Formats: sequence, structure tokens, C-alpha cells
Amino acid sequence: MRIFMSTGEASGDMSAAALAGAIRALRGDAEFSGIGGERMRAAGFDITADTRGWASMGPVEAVAKIPPLYVVMWRHALALRAKPADAVVLVDFGAFNLRLAKTLRLIGYSGPIVYFFPPGAWLDRYKPAHAVAKYATALTAFEHQRDYYRWLGLEAAYFGHPLVSLIAARPARPPAPPDGGSVALLPGSRQAEIERHLGRLVDAFAILRRSRPALRGAIGAAHADARATIDAILKTRTPDQLAGLEVVAGSASALDGADAAWIASGTAVLEAALREVPIVALYVVAPNEVEIGRRMWHGPYITLPNILAGAEIVPELLQEAASPAGLADAIAPLLADPSQQVAALRALRAMLGPPDALERCARFVVEAARPA
Repeated sequence: MRIFMSTGEASGDMSAAALAGAIRALRGDAEFSGIGGERMRAAGFDITADTRGWASMGPVEAVAKIPPLYVVMWRHALALRAKPADAVVLVDFGAFNLRLAKTLRLIGYSGPIVYFFPPGAWLDRYKPAHAVAKYATALTAFEHQRDYYRWLGLEAAYFGHPLVSLIAARPARPPAPPDGGSVALLPGSRQAEIERHLGRLVDAFAILRRSRPALRGAIGAAHADARATIDAILKTRTPDQLAGLEVVAGSASALDGADAAWIASGTAVLEAALREVPIVALYVVAPNEVEIGRRMWHGPYITLPNILAGAEIVPELLQEAASPAGLADAIAPLLADPSQQVAALRALRAMLGPPDALERCARFVVEAARPA
């Protein structure tokens, strides 16, 4: 069985690698190729295009990346038309993958296309939903999106969120000691995210360390390029400003020993929630992107735990509110007494589907595949 997957950023790379592992457990003869990054390569994929540098923050930043990605999209569409895979699996990254699905159908590709994590899970956007349903089979990780597709009269499969199968809750741990503890700093995976968030987080950590002199911090680097960006920023700081901090590989390494975490809004917030690590979320975009974001999203919250719960169980500090002082003030109560937020995070797991969600998603792809 030959399966091609297409992603565009770190979260999709993680999801594709996990899905491939679950498919391989069902079909030992499965072979994987695709557009992706480090995690897919480590999972045994033949990487046909590396997605380093593809992700962007907002449409303004994305404009410059359109021409080269357009070339990559056509190259892969023609290759898949000439030598079809048994299944094509598109993972998130709608700006690229939805065009790839459309192009494949326009040039006569008739094989199965499964869209894992279709775009706009919480935006309820009519046109993208119809486009996904026209060119592919939607496989969503969210009950809300399945229900929206059904409301439109469209088909969408739903078996739960795959991270429920992959991430277990940590054993319960006591509050951090009054003079110390450990904090995870997760500034995001995109270069622009790291550049806008990391300095604020380092400064917030230094503020917090005034009252907790034994505090330790772990900065999670999502991948090699993120590590390079983090290292370049840290080189501009003095040793005193970096006291107590270290850089570690990946969000899991940063979160596993953390008493609380500052996290740029995204998949890492959900990872921390499933681990039951107390969280303060932040996000900062360029001023010209703020109004665009407001037109696209009208909900009261932007992080998945809060959207699912319908309440702010995770503090969200956005734009000017994500100041070093504000970030330090928001996380201090969670270090002193995390019990209330941890209880709320624990309740989220049931909202995300059954514990075998990933296996069910893998079986769906295997059953959809057909010999080329």
C-alpha cells in the first residue's frame, strides 16, 4: 500500500507521522511519501518536498510564498496523476492543500483523497467546506466541524482527535515550591511567532524569577529551524537575563517537567492540556494583521481548551496584554495553586473523543485506499 501525505507546518508534520504509524500497525506493507518535515522523515517517509519555512503568520506574510509553493503544488499534482498513490492524505494547511486537491481533480486524478484536519474547523466557512467535500473526503478531528458539514448537507467522517490516543495525562504533582519550580516557554514553531513571542517570554521569566530565585525554565524548540531562530535571539541577551533557562528539543521535553507553561496559541496548547500542565496562552501578530483576524474569527476565545469549554479556563493574553509583566502575573497563581485549572483540563479529554481515535482514523484511510 502506497500512501502520499501533504502537510505544511509543524503540527501537520506531527499529525501525519502519527497517522502513518497507526496505518503501519494495520498494514505492515504500507509505504509513505509526501510533503513534510522532520517528524515525517523520522517516521520513514520519502520526503518529496521539505516544508521548512512554509508556515506564515497571516495572509500578508503568506503572499510572498505563493509563487514557489504554486510550483511545488503543480509538480506534485502531475507526479500523482502520472503515478497515482493508493491514497492521498492532505493534512491541514488549507491554503496549499485545498488547491492541490482541486488541481488533482481538474487534471483527472480519480483516486481517493482524504482531507485530515480540513481547514476552518471553528470558522464555519461555507466555501472551504464545500470545496473540501467536492474534491476530497473530509476526516475531521472535531465533532463541531462534522456537525457543520452535516448542517450543510455534506459528508465528513469523525472519530475523535488523534492526540487523545497519543498523549496521556501526567501523574498528579504538587504545586511548585514557593521559591522555585519549572516553567515551559513555547513561543511557537514559525519564525515570526518565535521572533514576536520569545523576547516577551524571556523577560517574563526574569520578572518571575525575582520572587522565585530557584525557578527553572525550558524553551521548547519545535524543530531545527526553530532552534536556530531561538539561539539567534538568545545571543542578544546577557547571561544574567538568561539565568535559569535552557533550550530543549520539542514541546514534550519542555512540558513533561513543567509546573506551568507559557504557550503560543496553537496545537501545543492542546498537547499541554492533555498532559494536564497548567497553561497561560499568548499570541501577538503584526498590527496590520489584527483587523484581518477579527474579520475571520468572531468567537470570544482563540485557544482550543477555551473554545471547547465555552469558558476561559486558560488565560489568553493577546497583543499588548502579552507584556512581560502581564505574562508573569498570569502564571504566578498557577504555580501557587494549579488545582482548579488542572481539573478543568482533565474534563477536556472526554470532549475530544475516544481513546482509540487515532487507530480509527488510520482504519478509515486504509479502507478508503484502493490499488492504483
